[in-house]
Amino acid sequence: MTRLHLLGPGAPASDPHRTTTMLSISDKFGSVLIDCGGDALQRAMMVGIEVGDIKTMILTHEHPDHVGGWPLFLEKIWLHGQTPSFSVYGPAPALEQARKNFAAYDTSNWAGLPDVAWRAVPLDPKSHFLTIGPLRFSSTPTTHAVPCVAIRVDNTATGGSMCYSADTTPSDDVAELATGCHILVHEASGDNPVHSSAEDAARIARRAGCKRLILVHLPMGMTDDDLGDARAIFPDVSLGEELGEYTF
Repeated sequence: MTRLHLLGPGAPASDPHRTTTMLSISDKFGSVLIDCGGDALQRAMMVGIEVGDIKTMILTHEHPDHVGGWPLFLEKIWLHGQTPSFSVYGPAPALEQARKNFAAYDTSNWAGLPDVAWRAVPLDPKSHFLTIGPLRFSSTPTTHAVPCVAIRVDNTATGGSMCYSADTTPSDDVAELATGCHILVHEASGDNPVHSSAEDAARIARRAGCKRLILVHLPMGMTDDDLGDARAIFPDVSLGEELGEYTF
C-alpha cells in the first residue's frame, strides 16, 4: 500500500490547528512532498518520514501558501546532510517563484547546498511527468487565478490511485484526471471565484466515480457538521485531518 499523509489541510486563513495544505506520498521508494506552504519538513518528520527519504517535491502553483516554505525546506535538508541532488516539479511560474524566494537570502557562504533540478510540468491535460518505482505521477491544469496543476498518483503494482485537486474552481479537467480514483483530495475553500465549495468537490467526486473524498484547503470554522449538503451529493466525504494518514 502507498501512504498519503496530510501534512496540513488548511487554507491561508484557517483555524489554529490547521496549517496550510501540504501532502506527502510514501512507499518503499521513499517520499514525495506536494506543496510547501509552511514548515513541510517538520510536518513530514512528525508522521515518521526520514529526511533522507525525501528527494522530490511537487509545487502545484506559485501562491505563498503552496510555495512560501521552500527556502526553509531547502535550508533544513541541507543542515540535515541531505543528498546533493533534489528534484522539484511544477508549473514554470511556481518554480520561478520558489527560486526567487530562496534568492532573497544571502547564502553565498552555505557550502554544499543540494543541487536542485527544476523540472517544469506542462500545462496539458492528463500529462504524465514522473515515474518512481511503481508510482506514476500525472497532472492536469486547474482553473485558478494563476497557472496551477492537479496531481494524480497511480500505483501500477497494486492498482491504487489518488488525486489532489490543488486550488481550483469546479473543473472538468480535474474530474477527468480523477476518474476512478480510490481517494480524491479536493479543496473546499468555499464559494469563491477561484476556489470550490464542499458541495462542488462532492459533485466532482461523484462525476469522477471516486471511492472517497477528503476535503482540504479548509476555511476558518469548518467542521463535520457543515458537510450535510455535500454528503447528500457524495456520501463518503470527510474533512482532512491534520497529519492524517490514508492508504491507496
